Amino acid sequence: MLTQLEQIEKAALDALKNVQDEASLEQWRIAHLGRSAPLMQVFDQLGKLSKEERPLIGRRANEVKRGLDNALAEQSEAMRQAALARTLTAERLDVTLPGRPIGRGRLHPSTQILRQIYRIFADMGFQIYRSREVESDEYNFEMLNIPAHHPARDMWDTFHTTAPGVLLRTHTSPGQIHVMREYYPQPIRVILPGMCFRYEQISARKETQFNQVEGLAVGHHITFGDLKGTLSDFARRMFGEQVRTRFRTSYFPFTEPSAEMDVECFLCGGKGCGVCSGTGWLEILGCGMVHPTVLRNGGYDPLKFSGFAFGMGPERIAMLRYKIEDIRYFWANDVRFLEQF
Repeated sequence: MLTQLEQIEKAALDALKNVQDEASLEQWRIAHLGRSAPLMQVFDQLGKLSKEERPLIGRRANEVKRGLDNALAEQSEAMRQAALARTLTAERLDVTLPGRPIGRGRLHPSTQILRQIYRIFADMGFQIYRSREVESDEYNFEMLNIPAHHPARDMWDTFHTTAPGVLLRTHTSPGQIHVMREYYPQPIRVILPGMCFRYEQISARKETQFNQVEGLAVGHHITFGDLKGTLSDFARRMFGEQVRTRFRTSYFPFTEPSAEMDVECFLCGGKGCGVCSGTGWLEILGCGMVHPTVLRNGGYDPLKFSGFAFGMGPERIAMLRYKIEDIRYFWANDVRFLEQF
């Protein structure tokens, strides 16, 4: 059988010298290394050999198989290199043709406006504080002076999870409690950006998910005048020195007194249109003095400390800044819209 193995090896290697293309190489592999090849039949017969012959024949058969496998790999690589050489010789590459431009990504318009907001408030001495998007009912409502069954909860259409008392935050205001409990008893001046979620009817002005930037300042002798001055300065830095703004009284359970700040509608110039609902103004934020109950829940004594808070929508600010008529464009992933920024 050793002689038979020598003949099998010699016949296979001689046949491999005549292989010229990939189809012939595959036929050679099937004929000499396939399941029905003579070499494979030798392996099948090992069980019939005596104990003395079996190791000797098996070792030699494995050597022959490894040799044929290596020869197959070498022939395949040689054919690949030959084909590459023929291609390089026969084909020409015209290096004078202009290349195709590669599309470059840009920051999302929401990210751009968020960074501008960060920069403006950083110049005013505010730090950025990140808080969680998945909140407890206690932090999202209870600690913000909105107890269970309070009618004010109707202001926020909440996404609840299957876990009791766990929800997607409806606003960034829960971060106020987190930052106060972390910073106490130091003065605070922070902004808290992040994504919020509400189960609302989608329209040109409302989305179910949106960015919000919360602002909080806590210290001694902070007044509503400090709040108005801070936000008026922000509007001038964001929209220009000639921007028209107004403050309207409002209601939020976690601030008292409360207000909303509007900027003149960019589209109609204050005359009234669909974007501003005919008012001539577009709301960009709500604000007010931090409610004593919220201060107390954060660990601050409302008899010694006061503070102001605000929450703004960056997408609405971007609508004003870039004259965007529909807030839904931000999350539609339409490249035609995104490439403008």
